[in-house]
Amino acid sequence: MSLTMSQPRKALRGLPSVDALLRRPDTRILSQQYGRSLTVEALRQSVNQAREKLWRGENDSPVDATSLVDDAGQLLALWLSPSLRRVINATGVIIHTNLGRAPLCDSALTAIAETAQGYSTLEYDLDSGERGSRDRHVETLLRQVTGAEAALVVNNNAAAVLLALTALAGRSEVDPNGRGVIISRGQLVEIGGGFRIPDVMAQSGARLVEVGTTNRTHLDDYENAIGDDTALILRAHRSNFAIVGFTAEPTLAQLAEVAHHHDLLLVDDVGSGALLDTTVFGLAPEPTVQASLKAGADVVLFSGDKLLGGPQAGILVGKSDIIERLRNHPLARAVRADKLCLAALATTLTHYLKGDALAHIPVWQMISQPADTIYQRAIRLKDLVADAGLKVEIVEGESAIGGGSLPGETLPTTLVAILVSSPDLAAAQLRRADPPVIARIEDDRLMIDPRTVLPRDEPELLSALQTLSQG
Repeated sequence: MSLTMSQPRKALRGLPSVDALLRRPDTRILSQQYGRSLTVEALRQSVNQAREKLWRGENDSPVDATSLVDDAGQLLALWLSPSLRRVINATGVIIHTNLGRAPLCDSALTAIAETAQGYSTLEYDLDSGERGSRDRHVETLLRQVTGAEAALVVNNNAAAVLLALTALAGRSEVDPNGRGVIISRGQLVEIGGGFRIPDVMAQSGARLVEVGTTNRTHLDDYENAIGDDTALILRAHRSNFAIVGFTAEPTLAQLAEVAHHHDLLLVDDVGSGALLDTTVFGLAPEPTVQASLKAGADVVLFSGDKLLGGPQAGILVGKSDIIERLRNHPLARAVRADKLCLAALATTLTHYLKGDALAHIPVWQMISQPADTIYQRAIRLKDLVADAGLKVEIVEGESAIGGGSLPGETLPTTLVAILVSSPDLAAAQLRRADPPVIARIEDDRLMIDPRTVLPRDEPELLSALQTLSQG
């Protein structure tokens, strides 16, 4: 026993100190790359880990200094490796919430870079040489695209809903208990991240007034719920699920007529931010912002990073006096959009104005991509992957819109099926690629959907797939 115990003790005495390791040339390279203080911490952890292994008897031989420095280098790389990374989306889900929703168009990326690399006119008026408004950078564009009288941009659509309810129906000195907001029970939705309309309503200070049933709500239900303290009618689009069968609900135009007859406001949360007609592409109709305004909504709320195809943003458009109330509310400053969002959004909107959104905005490029184009891309990818020694097949499949837009709606696509013994292990290997590739598993096969693979990502996708034949 004494001989066995003497070996780890001897190895422990032979552990180099952190100071000794810092004098090594390979450590000086780490210090130059990562900074001295962080390198010292990594070396300490490396030495401590080696010491603990010796005490536990997991290693009884002398620890090589080079291995300690290598371990420290791996720790440093791990610590400073960004967790927010670019990935290749091969899932076929166009607006993939977990993968960042809508990819930005090239002009938006350029606008972000130009705005971020120096100072900007965020709140500066070049004509007067005085303070300006950040809203002006997108408001005119939004007015032109949607036909609204005024517009306001905040950091996401959840914030837009909260701002609208707080400013228009929340607690105040006049109404300490808040005012009533009428909404159909079939629209009390929950979206990703646990965002629930009733919870937001409570946070805003407004008073929730539920009408109708889950599947059927009639115009009379709204009429009968109106009281002296009612502020508005809220319609929330069911953007991530559908109710089918024995259903009924009033049109937006009918709700507008009832609301305005009683001097109430009509607020419409359309969610996805569709500015183009989705039926043109064989999809179900998604409510457009323009149609909502024409139907009589006083304020329309929608996202910037879904079907609009821009950055994360919550957009409010509508009557100028209502938008001004929202703009002047204290909460508006807390949820306002930053300069990078505004730069990207402004540039994205110009493509709608010019009528070339299908050609430049990735979301719409993917939706409108011809089936033959996807098929040819799949065939080309299949041949290249087969040349690398993998077994592949071409199969018919479906792409999803995703992102809380057009629930259940799909587009026909052509999939590249990778035939491997373990699709789960192959998918995990692709996720470790640089950049990571996110695929889907279907019918016990690893599937690649070319529809959501950006053309510039194809070479990196091929490189990642070719490594599967070596695994």
